[in-house]
Amino acid sequence: MPGSAASASATPASATHASAAPAGAASACAVCGSGGGAATGGGQPTGVAGTAGAFPSFHERTPAPDGAVVCHWGPARGSVGAGTGAVAGGLAGGVGTASAVLPDGSTVAALAVVNAAGSVLDPRDATLAGARYGLPGEFDHLLPPTPDEAAAWNPEKAPSFNTTIGIVATDRTLTKAQCGKLAAVAHDGLARAIRPAHTMTDGDTIFGLATCARPAPRRDTFQDVLAAAADVFSRAVADAVLSATGRPDAPAYLDVFPSALRSRP
Repeated sequence: MPGSAASASATPASATHASAAPAGAASACAVCGSGGGAATGGGQPTGVAGTAGAFPSFHERTPAPDGAVVCHWGPARGSVGAGTGAVAGGLAGGVGTASAVLPDGSTVAALAVVNAAGSVLDPRDATLAGARYGLPGEFDHLLPPTPDEAAAWNPEKAPSFNTTIGIVATDRTLTKAQCGKLAAVAHDGLARAIRPAHTMTDGDTIFGLATCARPAPRRDTFQDVLAAAADVFSRAVADAVLSATGRPDAPAYLDVFPSALRSRP
């Protein structure tokens, strides 16, 4: 993996407002009481089957306007962990997740750390490219930005080294070769959501995993799993950008395009 991946996954010491915690942790929050197979090499993925577990849980305490503290448990998203300091074509990047349950009950999920040189916007209207693959209602709170806002966005194209990395996983039992195929097809989802992708300054890498909690899929079922892998990764990229916190050198998507927000999700 390119050396730039290390910078993408670095977490500054100042990020003390939140802390990672494994699911089912024995210790509970003093505020809310809650808690208590690999593919490597961008474009050349392989896989590891039989990997158990889930995405890490994340606990964040957020000050509310009235002085109260609101606690959240869930997967780490936005400008946290590996997503701290990430960029996405001039916008703030970060960590995003998405999942889908297929008609036969198979689950396919993705986690993406978006730190891309390419743009995450549809060049026609500045909508998030990955949002086109959302589930019904998932991105209904968004609208295309006004033409004036879209035309005004012209980020500086400074040379940079970037790496978008991620995981795509299913609960089906897969072989190592099938995990590799799962990761390879997820790269299609990356390329749908980031343009251009897989450039000479990107170290784009996706890991393919199978928990093996469900039986091996039939040929037609595996095709559905692969198709879902591309879609969930595209959605995870969009979720990462929407969840990111803006900063002076990389504003958040809705800071640049406030008219894109129809309503709070």
